[in-house]
Amino acid sequence: MNKSKNITKTAKAIILVGLFAMVLVPAIAAAQDDVIKWRLQSFVPSGGSDWKKSVVALRDKLYERTGGRLDIELHSAESLMGSSEIFPAVSRGVIQIGHTSPAYIMDYISTASLAWGPSSFRNVSEAAYFWKHLGFEDIIRREALEKHNIHYFTDLLYFTRLVLNKPVKTNEDFEALRIRASGSLAKFIADSGAATAFVSGSELYQSLSTGAVDGAHWGGAQNANDLSLYEPAKYHASAVLGIANEIFIINDQALSSLPEDIQTTVRSTLEEHFWARTNQYEIEELEMLNQLASEKGVQTIDLPEEIVERMDKATHDFRHSEAKKSEYTAEAVERLEAYLGVLGYL
Repeated sequence: MNKSKNITKTAKAIILVGLFAMVLVPAIAAAQDDVIKWRLQSFVPSGGSDWKKSVVALRDKLYERTGGRLDIELHSAESLMGSSEIFPAVSRGVIQIGHTSPAYIMDYISTASLAWGPSSFRNVSEAAYFWKHLGFEDIIRREALEKHNIHYFTDLLYFTRLVLNKPVKTNEDFEALRIRASGSLAKFIADSGAATAFVSGSELYQSLSTGAVDGAHWGGAQNANDLSLYEPAKYHASAVLGIANEIFIINDQALSSLPEDIQTTVRSTLEEHFWARTNQYEIEELEMLNQLASEKGVQTIDLPEEIVERMDKATHDFRHSEAKKSEYTAEAVERLEAYLGVLGYL
């Protein structure tokens, strides 16, 4: 009798477990279906500092803050496509999100050259105020969305400076230089007195080592150190060439199709990421320069005053040339010059 009752209880338990499984399995499947998969292509290699601190950090924050509902698959430089192809790929929806530089999107966005060009700012906080509080980033965003269905978010701001393999004490020293340069900074450096040449990042170390070029701009000290440029080049010029930055771009349809709460999380996280990453880079730049000085004998040098004055004039000419490109650049330059006037730089 007891044996029969035990069998009956066991059977009931099996039935209950089975019924629970029938309910649970669809629930698990539904939860899995709710996970949104995106692909991100970056222009930086996985070994670089920006990969971990910008790309991986953002992916992890979004995964955590959405409870795993937004899962971004990461691809480093050149893994899916070339860096110049990231912007059109995001615009067409081939990938949902990209991490790139304004330097790679100047053929598509007229304001990109102002975001990656000669700068009259003297510290990063001045630039950040222009980007965020005076609406420069909003102008870029409007152009990117209206023309290319792309949402534009600045990753971080920082200054780009020259790395040199010889000291510069006179105007003649600077004019004798051959400097690796690209984009709008190539004309800016030439207008300031030095010769320029384009060298790819993969060839830059060797070019500096052999003297094929005497200097280069490659972001800040941290970016230059990622390529070990301070081994052949022991001089870091203090003069600001331009305001540099990296960006995240998101396809409009991909963003707008997200559940509303995830859209809000994406936008707020990117905004928070900008301030945290910009501040982090600025502090770590100072730490890097101190480390380079003590460990590699790198010297920070000032350029001759006449060269700095030429750079100021070249920056002025650049702004006025860019203002003629589009209604977007005209508005941006008008706001910029009004701000520079307030700062006392015009």
